[in-house]
Amino acid sequence: MIRVRGRVRWLGLPTVWGAAAVTYKLACPLAQQNDLPARILTSAVFFAVGTGLILHVRRSLTRELRQLRRVAGAAQSALLRPPPSRVDGLDVAAVQVAAERGAAIGGDLYEVVATEHGVRAVMGDVRGHGIGAFGTVAAVLGCFREAAHDEKDLGDVLRRLERALERHLRLEHPAGDIEEFVTLLLVEIRADGEMLALNCGHPWPYRLSGTRAEQLAAGDPHPPLGLFPLPPVLPTVGLGRLEPDDALFLFTDGAQDARDARGAFFPLATALTGAAADGPLSAQGVVGRISTALRHHIRGTPPDDIALLVLRNGRPAHLEARGTARPTTTHPRTTTAP
Repeated sequence: MIRVRGRVRWLGLPTVWGAAAVTYKLACPLAQQNDLPARILTSAVFFAVGTGLILHVRRSLTRELRQLRRVAGAAQSALLRPPPSRVDGLDVAAVQVAAERGAAIGGDLYEVVATEHGVRAVMGDVRGHGIGAFGTVAAVLGCFREAAHDEKDLGDVLRRLERALERHLRLEHPAGDIEEFVTLLLVEIRADGEMLALNCGHPWPYRLSGTRAEQLAAGDPHPPLGLFPLPPVLPTVGLGRLEPDDALFLFTDGAQDARDARGAFFPLATALTGAAADGPLSAQGVVGRISTALRHHIRGTPPDDIALLVLRNGRPAHLEARGTARPTTTHPRTTTAP
């Protein structure tokens, strides 16, 4: 009933205007004359009617577009909701810039949750970008929000994500004619600051400590999720410790691959070093500085989605000392930014 009323309201005014124009043409004696003043008046009448119709249609379409954007924005915010500013002693900040104009989110995903196993974070990048990747983002994020709490081992969380992605792809593409995959980085930060990770084809994060920014490269990552089955054994790799006041910077490859008008890549490592050297680290400050620098670098809509996530250790140092480190067999290679 509401839809019918809306259509009646939308069509009512144009119908009245059209009827008035036809009545004028058929019934008004002046409209039957062919002299110049009569023609000018007739043209003015039809011009006014045509202009009114165009303005009415434009206003109606603009109103509908705003309504659709409100609905889409609510759905997107519920899916990729802003993380809380503080999670179990960690200060958190995130931002995403979608490559598709008018979209609030694209093919990148992130989430941070506090669990009994530690703070767990995911950063991912779906093949492709924009609204077309929305379904895959929903499948992966929905699974992570449950598995992060349910599974004790980080490898089991990753296997749950793999199964969720497989189910989604079977439903979306039953013929299997579209190759879709997701790069993923899973990070677990324990109470003592120890960091564990699993990486499926994603860029390794940076650790900001003091005035330095170093990329934590803990060996070769697994292939992106969805391309090949995960190996039978999934040992976590160690990323070292996140000391008090240190920050962990996670990102998607749209950040490091962003180019300016001359084709120069965005100097991510240099920008992070500058953010670290500026003074006391804050999660929101790092995200704001890097996102501003990125927008200034590309000067427009990025060719690929960009997501940034910062986790700063705001826990007191005496609480860090109480934690017990879990031994790991793999240690990170660190690359210090210039």
